[in-house]
Amino acid sequence: LAKHPEIKALMKPDYNLIWVVVLMVLAQLTAFYLVKDLHWKWVVFWAYVFGSCISHSMTLAIHEISHNSAFGNCKAMWNRWFGIFANLPLGLPYSISFKRYHMDHHRYLGGDGIDVDIPTNFEGWFFCTRFRKFIWIVLQPFFYAIRPLCINPKPIGRLEIINLSAQLAFDVVIYYLWGVKSIFYMLAGSVLGLGLHPISGHFIAEHYMFLKGHETYSYYGPLNLLTFNVGYHNEHHDFPNIPGKSLPLVKKIAAEYYDNLPQYNSWIKVLYDFVMDDTISPYSRMKRQLKGEVKQD
Repeated sequence: LAKHPEIKALMKPDYNLIWVVVLMVLAQLTAFYLVKDLHWKWVVFWAYVFGSCISHSMTLAIHEISHNSAFGNCKAMWNRWFGIFANLPLGLPYSISFKRYHMDHHRYLGGDGIDVDIPTNFEGWFFCTRFRKFIWIVLQPFFYAIRPLCINPKPIGRLEIINLSAQLAFDVVIYYLWGVKSIFYMLAGSVLGLGLHPISGHFIAEHYMFLKGHETYSYYGPLNLLTFNVGYHNEHHDFPNIPGKSLPLVKKIAAEYYDNLPQYNSWIKVLYDFVMDDTISPYSRMKRQLKGEVKQD
């Protein structure tokens, strides 16, 4: 910032995010209606080909919203309500809890017992062969859901109860209107999109240490178009209050800080390398013991 104070001008809400999220929710509602009378094989097909992409993209929209990128820091609660709305087509309540844990991830990156992005000791011990690492990738959404309860359980808050209630009501309405195939499409799209899917390469690409001494990596490939530029991950951790839309400008302005860092151009290759490289496993993360006072949401 001392060298490039113009970066401060990028620290403002991305109001286009609001309309993108609304359109994504409408797209999924349309899909729920269209799949209700399809044969099961086509429901599964479209859940993976289309629904998974929208669902994973929506989780990253929720990531943006958790940083108050939709309405700005001065309207924090507006962002929380909008996150609950964006959560609806995913089928399972997620938004409010994600925000609480994700802020810990930014404040205490790699913090033992705090950052639930770090795999458990069991994951590192068990998923150590190529086949088991492949299964671990398939099951990633389940580990991300269960891991916080094992590593850093938090008391349920009022907004989480509202998130759960709104989600259950939405799911019941979808089932009542269009039946079990629409519900299956919704839930299967979320699970498949967060598991064995090209976009899921970002889970591993962001912080797994393929190179010793480098714990955060950026990805500059085309899938950033579907993921709100989450691939610009060094830039995001340096400036978490800058919306994803503007992170390419951060890289352009401060190119001397980012161009020479290790980086990726393919999330599919990241997934392949993770499975096939016997020196890489869920243990390949930087874990640090935190000192001093720890403040959590």
